[in-house]
Amino acid sequence: MKIKQLGRTGLKVTEVGLGTMTFGNQADPQTSFAIMDLALEAGVTFFDTANVYPTGGGPNGRTEEIIGDWIQDRGTRDKIVLATKCRGGMGAGPNDGGLSRKHILHAVEESLRRLKTDYIDLYQLHSPDADTPIDETLRTLDTLVQSGKVRYIGCSNFPAWQLAEALWTSDKLGLERFESVQPRYNLVFRMIEDELLPLCKSKNVGVIAYNPLAGGILTGRYRDTGVIEAGTRFGLQGSGKLYQRRYWNEPIFAEVDKLRSYFEGRGKSLTHASLAWVLAQPQVTVTLVGASKPEQLRDTLGGVGLVLDAEELATIEEVWYALPKERDTDIARR
Repeated sequence: MKIKQLGRTGLKVTEVGLGTMTFGNQADPQTSFAIMDLALEAGVTFFDTANVYPTGGGPNGRTEEIIGDWIQDRGTRDKIVLATKCRGGMGAGPNDGGLSRKHILHAVEESLRRLKTDYIDLYQLHSPDADTPIDETLRTLDTLVQSGKVRYIGCSNFPAWQLAEALWTSDKLGLERFESVQPRYNLVFRMIEDELLPLCKSKNVGVIAYNPLAGGILTGRYRDTGVIEAGTRFGLQGSGKLYQRRYWNEPIFAEVDKLRSYFEGRGKSLTHASLAWVLAQPQVTVTLVGASKPEQLRDTLGGVGLVLDAEELATIEEVWYALPKERDTDIARR
C-alpha cells in the first residue's frame, strides 16, 4: 500500500481509501465493523464518508454513527485519516442543507458528535451550492480550520471552473483553500481528464477518485444476468436510478464484455485491472473502494500492486474512445 501526500499539504494518505456509503443500509453495523477491520488490517487508513450516508435508504447520518461506534470500540481515531462531507439535506427545513454559514456550522457539530471525535481530518463540500456565495462558504470553512475542528478542506463533484473560482477566492481573501477534490473516475468515465485533472496538476490539488469500478459494472458480473438485483448499487432506492443512468447501457456492457474476456485470457481479473488502472493514473492521490461485504473488499484489494503492461493499457485506452460520451452533470448523492 503506497503512501502519498495529499496535494500540497503535509498530510500523508494511503493510495486506497475506504468508501463507506453502504454502511447502515447494504451493510449492517456488524458487517460494517468487519469491513473497517479488514481495511485497516490491509493497510488502508483513509476513511471517507458523508453526513447524508447511507445511500438508498436508512436515516441520514447513520453511516457516521456506525463509523463513530467503530472508532470508539476499536480505539482507532489516531490510526486513520477521517474525511466526511456536508451539503446535502439533513431535514425538511430551508436551512437544513446547502453551504451557508448557518448550515455548515450546524452540520460539522453534528458530524463530530456522530463520529465521536473532536476533529475531522478532511472536511469536504459534497457538491456546489448555487444559492450561497463561495466566499461565505470558504470563510466558514476557514473558521473551522482555525478553531481546530477541521484540519483540511476539500470539495467533491465540483467541475473545473467552480474549483478554479474557489481557489482564486481563497487566494484573494487569504482563506484556507481546497486541498483536494473528489470526482467520479474510472476507465469508462474519464471526462475529468479534459479540464479538472490539468487544473489539479497546475494548482497541486489532491484528487480522490470515487467509483473506480463503475458501481460494480467493471466486475463484469451484471452482464451474466442482465437483472437489476435489489440491494445492489443499481437497485437501491433513489441512487439506483442514478447509477443506471451512468452505466446501465448496451455500449458499456459490450466494452466490459470485451475487457473481461481479454483479461481472463491473460489470467487477470477485470476488477483488479480496473482498480490498477485508476491507481496508475499519476494525478490520482487516493482511489476510494467500497463494499457491502468483507469478501468484496478483500477481492477488490487484490488489484493493489498489479502492474498493467503496455498492451493492457492500450487495450483499456480503446474502450474510452469506443464509448459514447456523456456530460458529467450528476451532483446528487452517490
